[in-house]
Amino acid sequence: MESAALETPRKSQDLPSFTWAVLASTLTWITALWLIVLALHLTPALFAALVTYGGTRALARLLERWRPGLRHAQAWGLALLLLMIGIVGSVLVGYAVDTAETGGYAGLLHEMAHALERLRQDLPSWLAAHLPTSLEALHRVAVVWLHDHAAQLQLWGGDALRGVGYVLIGATTGGLMALQLPVNPTGMLPQSPTAAMRREFDGLVRSFTAVVFAQLRIAILNTALTALYLLGVLPLLGMPLPLPGTLLTLTFTAGLLPVVGNLISNTAIMIVSLRYSALGAALSLAWLVAIHKLEYFLNAHIIGHRIRARTWELLIAMLALQAMFGLGGLIGAPVLYAQIKQALHERGWLG
Repeated sequence: MESAALETPRKSQDLPSFTWAVLASTLTWITALWLIVLALHLTPALFAALVTYGGTRALARLLERWRPGLRHAQAWGLALLLLMIGIVGSVLVGYAVDTAETGGYAGLLHEMAHALERLRQDLPSWLAAHLPTSLEALHRVAVVWLHDHAAQLQLWGGDALRGVGYVLIGATTGGLMALQLPVNPTGMLPQSPTAAMRREFDGLVRSFTAVVFAQLRIAILNTALTALYLLGVLPLLGMPLPLPGTLLTLTFTAGLLPVVGNLISNTAIMIVSLRYSALGAALSLAWLVAIHKLEYFLNAHIIGHRIRARTWELLIAMLALQAMFGLGGLIGAPVLYAQIKQALHERGWLG
């Protein structure tokens, strides 16, 4: 499906030849789009639109290969995408209900609290004094924190609801674009603004697809290696961790986020490991660091190969956009940088 998800790029000879004015125009189109998206915090809407649009077009192409001459292939592709989303959503909801009955993330929080209790016993008194003395004390700390940050939490809740609205609007927009935009536009002058906008939009879709598939591969690999540790190494050493399914689900879900995802899942595994012993925590730390280093090189190979960029280039782009636009800039940086690099490569302006 990955190959089907990528649009066929236009040949460089069909695109404008290199001049500084054409280069400036190309970068202006790309920069203007992303400045609007990042400044107005519309990254969720843009990504939802790209997922819906790209998924619909990819499924439509698969259906046309399976049944040549299929009428309304885009509509069938959109319907199939919605069906797949519904099935995945139902599975996730069912899993959430099951894990809630057997502990789930609430159980994971209890395990982390017990781990902190054990850690408090092993630490020097001057350091242990800063940790909660029991699970109830941890709850009291949480309640105090919630009370002190009530206004901020209200803002977060409003932002979350706004984000859901953006996602729904973006997904609707992407679906309508997939149905209404021509697959192979004709009759547009290569130098016209309409042709330029369509070129950059198609480039954005290809860049987004490349980055998403690369990040998905990395998340799957990270989860597989973590499963090997949680379900294989630790049980053999007589130190199995509780709730391995919940930890692996958290690892995969968080792994879809670049950079910060690993920090979230690794922190949870480390704290739960502390419940058994400092040795277990040390082993977890060593294994997770090893996974992180391996993932670093694979990240360079997978994402860098897909978008023709070196790891240090991506890191600079992510750091700069995170400093300017926060989390939205951090998440959008690989796609933006991939779009710029791809546009330059397709035009033959970059070797």
